[in-house]
Amino acid sequence: MPFPTHLICTMSLALATQYASADQLLPAPPELQSGYRSGLQPVHATRHMVAAANPLASEAGRAMLRAGGSAIDAAIAMQMVLTLVEPQSSGIGGGGFILYWDGQRVQAYDGRETAPARVTEKLFLQPDGTPMPFRDAQIGGRSVGVPGVLRALKLAHDQHGKLPWSELFAPAIALARKGFPVSQRLHTLVAGDPFIAGSPAMARYFLDGQGRPLAVGTLLRNPELAQTFERIAAQGVDAFYTGDIAEAMVAQVRSHANAGQLSMQDLRQYQARERTPLCGPYKAWQVCGMPPPSSGGVAVLQTLGILDALQRSHPPRDLATMPPRITSSVAGLEPAPLAVHLIAEAERLAYADRAQYLADTDYVPVPLKALTAPAYLAERAKQVGDFSMKYARPGKPQGADLALAPDRSPLRISTSHLSAVDDSGQALAMTTSVEAAFGSHLMVRGFLLNNQLTDFSFIPQENGKPVANRVQPGKRPLSAMAPTLVFAPGSGELVASLGSPGGSQIIGYVNKALVGLLDWRLDPQQASNLPNFGSRNAGTEVEAGLTSQALIRQLAAWGHEVTPMPMTSGMQIIQRTATGWAGGADPRREGVALGD
Repeated sequence: MPFPTHLICTMSLALATQYASADQLLPAPPELQSGYRSGLQPVHATRHMVAAANPLASEAGRAMLRAGGSAIDAAIAMQMVLTLVEPQSSGIGGGGFILYWDGQRVQAYDGRETAPARVTEKLFLQPDGTPMPFRDAQIGGRSVGVPGVLRALKLAHDQHGKLPWSELFAPAIALARKGFPVSQRLHTLVAGDPFIAGSPAMARYFLDGQGRPLAVGTLLRNPELAQTFERIAAQGVDAFYTGDIAEAMVAQVRSHANAGQLSMQDLRQYQARERTPLCGPYKAWQVCGMPPPSSGGVAVLQTLGILDALQRSHPPRDLATMPPRITSSVAGLEPAPLAVHLIAEAERLAYADRAQYLADTDYVPVPLKALTAPAYLAERAKQVGDFSMKYARPGKPQGADLALAPDRSPLRISTSHLSAVDDSGQALAMTTSVEAAFGSHLMVRGFLLNNQLTDFSFIPQENGKPVANRVQPGKRPLSAMAPTLVFAPGSGELVASLGSPGGSQIIGYVNKALVGLLDWRLDPQQASNLPNFGSRNAGTEVEAGLTSQALIRQLAAWGHEVTPMPMTSGMQIIQRTATGWAGGADPRREGVALGD
């Protein structure tokens, strides 16, 4: 029986209000919940598979694979459809990170937004020197970074695409012109957003004649977006970064009451970057993730490295010996209390280092090798005991810049994730974002602009020390996105492609799924279903409605300050099987895995 949607939504709104009015150490979830789909089973395929956050996007990706396309071809088609059907989460007005496996090597493509050239580190400070309230910073042009996802997709397509660029836009163009039915999730997100009515373009598009959210099932057309896609399909990404589409973006940003600094020059000069992926061991497996400006790869590898060190030094702490128990909840499973304790403590240590050291490596020296070195992580693991440390302090890895101040900004982001494996075994994990739900609330030519600049630290300095993730011209804000690829011991063949949306909780969601797949031998759907939990170094969080009181009581007995809260992950997982591939999609959202 599905979890009652109206109860989840009511709970989400109440908790979001609670966290927004607190000290912001535990911020409101980036997206409200819209229900939990119980009874999902893994999807199996022998040739190829895609997994995305909306069925229409998954269908577009599968169509590309059926036409002989590569994993990147499928991803481009899926991203364009997501721009239309999941505008609250991602789109061409935002950015993203791509991990790509071509059968021989892993590549990392950075399509993160950049700060306009005219911004200063005081971008989000009020006249009295205090940081702006988040919503005051988010809504309008001030928060808009230079969109990067199209450049990253094009860079990857130039190297690995098989189908013509123009063909990849066809599914999204057709849907935009013919219309698609408003889903329960999109309706819920529109209904829960108090700022849509104040955005004329959004109000015309998302609300009916009486100012109410469009009803579920309403056919929603977006001819403006169809025209935008047609231009980009025919003329390439320069049609987006120059000409009248770019002029429209700049005009929207600079004419808003909360104006930003985006310029035509910023758009023309934007470049996606190919970076060196971060890969490291977890037990016998090899796990690869994104380097900065994403913190996801570092934090996931740190967490896994600390857990690995714990089981090496003290075998009873091996997570493989702590499988989840079967429950009567809609999730069907619940993690063991000791597993939650160990993972949450390891995450505390990783988040402490994240706040202290991580930022755009083009601007700040980040000791990546030292932060993920087994010896350093083994030393950090010694802090994990039988009781919660409650709050972890950053470590001192070799080569670290100790003149930096920790970033104490609230933790956020709204995102989407998609994965793909093609007929030749090439694979992709891509996480893509507009930051908060519906981004900056500026709608241009049928798509929404991001508010990614709010991922910078609002406070540039603390006690006279600069914050690594402070605002600087041209800089890319720190992210928690964690697209991940896993490789088998010995053979080195791909084991899994996965990732999730969920703001700063993404790291915990990916950790949970990796432990579920690798230690607990869950299938991709079970790993997605598993209740969420973890720590961002501010209490221990467990998923409200899916976590038993017995688990909460045991954690409290071990000194954890437990906060049940909505944890709206959106996990997509593709995993190798003996006969091909298995896929799982997060029951908390509306995505599906599809394959042949």
